[in-house]
Amino acid sequence: MNTDKVEGKFDQVAGKVKQGVGETVGNQRLANAGVADQIKGAAKETWGNAKDTAGVVHEDNKAKAHAEGDNLRDRVANSTQNAKNSMNEKLDDIKREHRG
Repeated sequence: MNTDKVEGKFDQVAGKVKQGVGETVGNQRLANAGVADQIKGAAKETWGNAKDTAGVVHEDNKAKAHAEGDNLRDRVANSTQNAKNSMNEKLDDIKREHRG
Protein backbone atom coordinates (compact mmCIF):
# COMPACT_ATOMS: atom_id res chain seq x y z
CA MET A 1 0.00 0.00 0.00
CA ASN A 2 1.49 3.36 -0.98
CA THR A 3 1.43 6.56 1.07
CA ASP A 4 -1.26 8.23 -1.06
CA LYS A 5 -3.68 5.41 -0.25
CA VAL A 6 -2.86 5.52 3.47
CA GLU A 7 -3.07 9.31 3.66
CA GLY A 8 -6.32 9.22 1.69
CA LYS A 9 -7.90 6.77 4.10
CA PHE A 10 -6.68 8.84 7.07
CA ASP A 11 -8.09 12.07 5.56
CA GLN A 12 -11.45 10.37 5.03
CA VAL A 13 -11.63 9.17 8.64
CA ALA A 14 -10.52 12.55 9.98
CA GLY A 15 -13.08 14.22 7.75
CA LYS A 16 -15.89 12.02 9.08
CA VAL A 17 -14.89 12.87 12.64
CA LYS A 18 -14.71 16.58 11.82
CA GLN A 19 -18.10 16.41 10.10
CA GLY A 20 -19.61 14.62 13.11
CA VAL A 21 -18.21 17.12 15.59
CA GLY A 22 -19.42 20.02 13.46
CA GLU A 23 -22.92 18.56 13.21
CA THR A 24 -22.99 17.80 16.96
CA VAL A 25 -22.04 21.32 18.01
CA GLY A 26 -24.05 22.98 15.25
CA ASN A 27 -21.02 24.35 13.42
CA GLN A 28 -21.84 24.12 9.70
CA ARG A 29 -18.44 25.41 8.64
CA LEU A 30 -16.68 22.60 10.56
CA ALA A 31 -19.12 19.98 9.22
CA ASN A 32 -18.56 21.23 5.66
CA ALA A 33 -14.79 21.18 6.15
CA GLY A 34 -15.12 17.57 7.27
CA VAL A 35 -16.94 16.66 4.07
CA ALA A 36 -14.28 18.49 2.06
CA ASP A 37 -11.58 16.46 3.84
CA GLN A 38 -13.44 13.26 2.97
CA ILE A 39 -13.53 14.27 -0.70
CA LYS A 40 -9.82 15.12 -0.63
CA GLY A 41 -9.08 11.79 1.04
CA ALA A 42 -11.13 9.83 -1.48
CA ALA A 43 -9.30 11.54 -4.33
CA LYS A 44 -5.91 10.86 -2.75
CA GLU A 45 -6.79 7.19 -2.15
CA THR A 46 -7.98 6.83 -5.75
CA TRP A 47 -4.74 8.42 -6.99
CA GLY A 48 -2.81 5.87 -4.93
CA ASN A 49 -4.83 3.06 -6.50
CA ALA A 50 -4.11 4.46 -9.96
CA LYS A 51 -0.37 4.53 -9.23
CA ASP A 52 -0.46 0.93 -7.99
CA THR A 53 -2.33 -0.14 -11.12
CA ALA A 54 0.15 1.65 -13.37
CA GLY A 55 3.00 -0.16 -11.61
CA VAL A 56 1.37 -3.55 -12.15
CA VAL A 57 0.70 -2.80 -15.83
CA HIS A 58 4.27 -1.57 -16.30
CA GLU A 59 5.77 -4.73 -14.77
CA ASP A 60 3.44 -6.93 -16.85
CA ASN A 61 4.38 -5.10 -20.06
CA LYS A 62 8.07 -5.34 -19.16
CA ALA A 63 7.77 -9.11 -18.66
CA LYS A 64 5.92 -9.48 -21.96
CA ALA A 65 8.56 -7.43 -23.78
CA HIS A 66 11.32 -9.64 -22.37
CA ALA A 67 9.46 -12.78 -23.42
CA GLU A 68 8.88 -11.40 -26.92
CA GLY A 69 12.56 -10.45 -27.16
CA ASP A 70 13.61 -13.96 -26.11
CA ASN A 71 11.23 -15.49 -28.65
CA LEU A 72 12.45 -13.25 -31.47
CA ARG A 73 16.09 -13.92 -30.62
CA ASP A 74 15.46 -17.70 -30.70
CA ARG A 75 13.67 -17.42 -34.05
CA VAL A 76 16.52 -15.39 -35.56
CA ALA A 77 19.12 -17.85 -34.26
CA ASN A 78 17.14 -20.82 -35.62
CA SER A 79 16.62 -19.13 -38.98
CA THR A 80 20.33 -18.38 -39.20
CA GLN A 81 21.21 -21.99 -38.40
CA ASN A 82 18.68 -23.27 -40.98
CA ALA A 83 20.03 -20.90 -43.65
CA LYS A 84 23.60 -22.02 -42.93
CA ASN A 85 22.63 -25.70 -43.11
CA SER A 86 20.71 -25.19 -46.34
CA MET A 87 23.56 -23.28 -47.95
CA ASN A 88 26.13 -25.91 -46.90
CA GLU A 89 23.95 -28.68 -48.37
CA LYS A 90 23.73 -26.83 -51.68
CA LEU A 91 27.49 -26.22 -51.70
CA ASP A 92 28.10 -29.92 -51.00
CA ASP A 93 25.77 -30.82 -53.89
CA ILE A 94 27.72 -28.51 -56.22
CA LYS A 95 31.03 -30.08 -55.13
CA ARG A 96 29.68 -33.60 -55.78
CA GLU A 97 28.42 -32.59 -59.24
CA HIS A 98 31.80 -31.23 -60.24
CA ARG A 99 33.84 -34.13 -58.89
CA GLY A 100 31.90 -36.48 -60.89
